[in-house]
Amino acid sequence: MKIVVSILVMVHGIIHFMGFAKAFALGNIAEFGKELSKPIGLIWLLTGLLFMVSSIMMLLKKGGWPVLAILAVIISEILILNVWSDAKYGTFANIIILMAAIIAFGAIRFENSYKNDVDSAMGTIPSNDEPITEKDLEPLPPIVQRYLKYVGVVGRPKVHNFRIVFEGEMRDKGKDWFLFTSEQHNFIKAPTRLFFMKAKVKGVPTHGYHSYQNEDARMQIKLLSLFSVVDISGEELFAAETVTFFNDLCLFAPAALIDKRIEWEVIDDTSVKATYTNNATKISAILYFNDEGQLENFVSNDSIAVSEMKTFPFSTPIKNYRDMNGCNLPTYGEAVWHYPEGQFSYGRFNIKSIQYNMSHLNEYVLKHNKE
Repeated sequence: MKIVVSILVMVHGIIHFMGFAKAFALGNIAEFGKELSKPIGLIWLLTGLLFMVSSIMMLLKKGGWPVLAILAVIISEILILNVWSDAKYGTFANIIILMAAIIAFGAIRFENSYKNDVDSAMGTIPSNDEPITEKDLEPLPPIVQRYLKYVGVVGRPKVHNFRIVFEGEMRDKGKDWFLFTSEQHNFIKAPTRLFFMKAKVKGVPTHGYHSYQNEDARMQIKLLSLFSVVDISGEELFAAETVTFFNDLCLFAPAALIDKRIEWEVIDDTSVKATYTNNATKISAILYFNDEGQLENFVSNDSIAVSEMKTFPFSTPIKNYRDMNGCNLPTYGEAVWHYPEGQFSYGRFNIKSIQYNMSHLNEYVLKHNKE
């Protein structure tokens, strides 16, 4: 679709050169019955160039193309009105380009709110790379120590933040699956989770942003990045996002489990209860391990199903451990609600990449562009 729109913008721009040619008598331009002055002809030329540049910027994924395209459309329509009988059909192209530009502008602006939050959080992380030692693991239950050794955290730097790229599929209760890609950043010292998702629901581009930071949590979902279909926040959501944040630590940043804000209670040889506190909010979960030392499941009773705004048991069974950036991590997981009538899996996640201790937003943008 992006290629089709960019071709339309390019062709529409080239057509504007006819106005320039008419004004400067460069050939027989029969399409224009009205005479055009040379200054007006130069404006036709400039407008055509604006369309062409915005088309190239679109193909190169440059964020400024919607603004340029909208400016070109405005000037173009003024020119068309002055020669309406000759160029009125150009209005249809302008409408299509304007709609595409407005949607793209909304998408860029929405995603930039996520990127700006990430950039701000990046400025608060420690700069040291102190390694994790065997002594750091001593306060932990034996099965958790075994898990961290299996993952391979000893000798690696303590985790201050991490970035994950996922792809997978999600669904709401009673609805079909839809594909998505997502990127998230988590920060440990000041608990922060910033999750941005891109998807198409029944063919309609749909973006979502979950932000958990500064003792607040908010979930926004927008159709075409313009029309809000979900926008919620509050204490219940903050508790639920605290569960999700802690779940991320357990599954994808096990090195962070040496955090002093976690209290441990041994249940048996293969399971422990963990209680995590963020300021006045306290949540708990039971972690289940197998004989190899792998974490197999995470179960909490402190999360809410947003569609019903009620608390139900929540779990994330995981599998397919392999080396990810130097650590043995699960590369596939599901998100499951345990309703009274039975289990309901609403998300399937595949890890595409993970990085730890990034120092600046530009660093992850560079890596992301190389993937």
